[in-house]
Amino acid sequence: MRAMILAAGVGSRLDPLTRNVPKPLVPIINRPVMEYLIELLKKHGFDEIMVNLHYLGEHIENYFGDGSRWGVKLHWSHEDKLWGDAGSLKRVEEFFKDETFLVIGGDDLTDMNLSHLLKTHKEKKALATIALSLVDDPSEYGIVLMNEDGRITRFLEKPKGEVIFSNTANTGVYLFEPEIFELIPHGVFYLFGKQVFPLLLEQHCPIYGHLTAAYWKDVGNLKIYQQTHKDVLEGLVDTDLPLTEVSKGVWVGQNVTIDETAEVTAPVAIGSNVTIGARAKVLGHSVIGNNCAVEEDAVIQDSILWDGAVVRQGTHLERCVVGKDCRVHTDAAIFDGIIVNPQRPETPVSA
Repeated sequence: MRAMILAAGVGSRLDPLTRNVPKPLVPIINRPVMEYLIELLKKHGFDEIMVNLHYLGEHIENYFGDGSRWGVKLHWSHEDKLWGDAGSLKRVEEFFKDETFLVIGGDDLTDMNLSHLLKTHKEKKALATIALSLVDDPSEYGIVLMNEDGRITRFLEKPKGEVIFSNTANTGVYLFEPEIFELIPHGVFYLFGKQVFPLLLEQHCPIYGHLTAAYWKDVGNLKIYQQTHKDVLEGLVDTDLPLTEVSKGVWVGQNVTIDETAEVTAPVAIGSNVTIGARAKVLGHSVIGNNCAVEEDAVIQDSILWDGAVVRQGTHLERCVVGKDCRVHTDAAIFDGIIVNPQRPETPVSA
């Protein structure tokens, strides 16, 4: 089966983390968020995958290559500018012209049962099916109302104030029949939420919702990005970590050196080729990337270190994100900070 991952966006809400890293490559527990998506798609039989690229797209393509490492075939759609989610899909219409297909955002972290979503879509004979989730703040999402049969009767993109009529949110995971292309014009910026779905309702086309209790987060801003790490560490996401659980809530990679006087408190994840020095503390809800060093007397709490980061001796970090290859100076104390390397890194290659 075929699917499309939307991966062209700039990721401005995660700035400055995304100044040098495209959002689909932002790591969750030391792996790009898009890698989890590819594994999920493969698990449910979607093994022919189109990916649209624009912002730092060469980084994404160089990391994933042809997809063979994950048992899928990846195809790449390079965009000269942003076309919107529906506009981007229209550009690769020929890829999807013969069968039901799925569309998903490249910055989603989810363990959604896509097979159940497909079953609903087929049973309802839908033209479009939207995976839905209950959320606390509907203003950040498209929201829907459904009738007793699951057919969507009302849709509103990112409502504000008194117009909020539901907390049932569009997750950005869709199943479509090829006839959807008849409603998307060629060569223009076009959006599902603001244009395609309202048009489906207006024309009384069969558009259905599939409410799921599965884990789903759009890793779109810093708060949610940090929360997803906590959720994974606490076992709220049904996914495999690329590490070994050496004790309850402590996941560790290969070639890790932890001084006998250091303190490690669950839940934490520590990548490969990491050194933790004397009297250092790596405390709950912290994630240490690969090839990192936490020097003596440093304290890492509720923080995320990307690959290659070094925290110098005596430094205290709390609720921070440290970017790739950054060095945090000796004896600094930083709370609620983002620390990034201003230099543009070389294009990454798949490990």
